[in-house]
Amino acid sequence: MSLSTKQSFLAGIGAALVAFFVIGFFVLLVMMLTGDGPRGTTAAQDPAFAAEANVPQDFPINFAPITDADWMRGNPDADITIIEYSDLECPYCKTFHPEISKAVSEYGDDVRWVYRHFPLSIHPKATTEAEAAECAGELGGNDGFWAFIERLFEITPANNGFNLDELPDVAEYIGLDRADFTSCLESGRNAEKVQQHINDAISAGGQGTPYSVIVTPDGEKIPVNGAVSYAQLKSFFDSVLN
Repeated sequence: MSLSTKQSFLAGIGAALVAFFVIGFFVLLVMMLTGDGPRGTTAAQDPAFAAEANVPQDFPINFAPITDADWMRGNPDADITIIEYSDLECPYCKTFHPEISKAVSEYGDDVRWVYRHFPLSIHPKATTEAEAAECAGELGGNDGFWAFIERLFEITPANNGFNLDELPDVAEYIGLDRADFTSCLESGRNAEKVQQHINDAISAGGQGTPYSVIVTPDGEKIPVNGAVSYAQLKSFFDSVLN
């Protein structure tokens, strides 16, 4: 049966809308895969790191297995895992943190978020801050760790602008014992763990911050370069789960 002019017109609009959404999804995916568009601190801004992390574009994504020693939010058995490698003095990490927090919270048991340290040499204070966050986790458990980095992101001006003398204030603010925290930080006992995280980020292909890897239910590893938005994360999570 032939279509009327009105029916043909409506059918054409419908087809165009379908094509638009399909093309839009793949453009978004390419942006996430290549790092086009999202903002972040890159190796080009960090010559010392660039020499260490001079990896080809097709470098395989290898990261340490996720264990109980990792700082995690969400269901341990979630279908999707996002591993974030972050620098606590990176302004783009500061911007990204509430975006990923909102996205992960919205998906409940479907998404888990693993946080690992990736302080760059252009932010020398970030290494000490990472060790401080580990002390917060040591003293306050998983909740203490997350509370510490969230407070630090909230108050730091970023770009190495935080006064390290205020780290015990942050610990006290979230309810930790100031003396125990200071003793832990001054001992330097978490320096090796932070360095292991840095090595892991490089092995996973990270060349800047924030750098994340999304692991899909079938085990595919998808790199995400830079501070992508909540909307971009949500769009990708929906495409995987639906």
